Amino acid sequence: MSIEVGEAEFTGLAQRHRRELHVHCYRMLGSFEDAEDTVQETFLRAWRRRETYEGRASFRAWLYRIATNASLDLLAQRRPEPATGGEVPWLQPYPDRLLDELADPAADPESAVVAQETIELAYVVAVQHLAPRPRAVLILRDVLGWPARDVAELLGDSVNSVNSALQRARAALREHLPADRQDWTGGSGGSGDDDATRELVRRFTEATVATDVEAIAAMLRPDVTSSMPPTPGLRVGRDAVLADWVADGFTELDGLRAVPTAVNRQPAIAFYLWREDAAAHLPLTIDVLRITDGAVADVVIFGADRFPSLALPSRLDAPA
Repeated sequence: MSIEVGEAEFTGLAQRHRRELHVHCYRMLGSFEDAEDTVQETFLRAWRRRETYEGRASFRAWLYRIATNASLDLLAQRRPEPATGGEVPWLQPYPDRLLDELADPAADPESAVVAQETIELAYVVAVQHLAPRPRAVLILRDVLGWPARDVAELLGDSVNSVNSALQRARAALREHLPADRQDWTGGSGGSGDDDATRELVRRFTEATVATDVEAIAAMLRPDVTSSMPPTPGLRVGRDAVLADWVADGFTELDGLRAVPTAVNRQPAIAFYLWREDAAAHLPLTIDVLRITDGAVADVVIFGADRFPSLALPSRLDAPA
């Protein structure tokens, strides 16, 4: 028996879950823009199929089912093959200001830890290396905590098949996670809430503005990694990372300014470069840092096209 839901009531119920559905689609897809498109598709499908909502499950769970299937459909159309080689060309950052719209973490501290760790870029990158259906099983079971029988119903599969897929997905995930984040139990990474992390980010920012390669090198782990989606190329190791930056003209940059921010619950710095023709500093890159044991373990660099989605200024005028 279907439940009658009016348009105004439906809109109110759906909008209440928009942010968490967006984050769910982002984990599935690794792209902020694709997640936005998929949430819109989810709401469209839900409205068209509103008569199929029978009230046996929560409205929230019903929306998650639709969002998961919409994500799987998009993956089948655009990215039938998962990422390889540690790189995710379609990776985009997720602003912390929007993650702050999610439920109060004080209500469920354990779930809050899982929610934070599974939004970090290293986790999102690792998940993108899984095939779509095992990826969905992993996220539904380990992130959302769905029972195996509910996941099986959503995917049209058996409970045994879901449990088997989950074990394989967990094993594959570990192959693509950083060695220091195998268990995802908290402590490293994060958005820089501790004094030591804030100090390291401050020094990294100052050294970058000064284009001081030697100072930056002292803050990088020997096994540091760096990437710049969508440009191909994962650099591994301090020497390789610094050589790549220098080859790209880092030491020739003159007139950098920095704005601190946070994405994916990690510290980030937006860099602006002085442009004489604009008489202002204009967007250049966003460096997202993963910090482990007091050193930078990973730097993901995004281009100027990501500034609008992070609500960063489009220009910094010259100081008075």
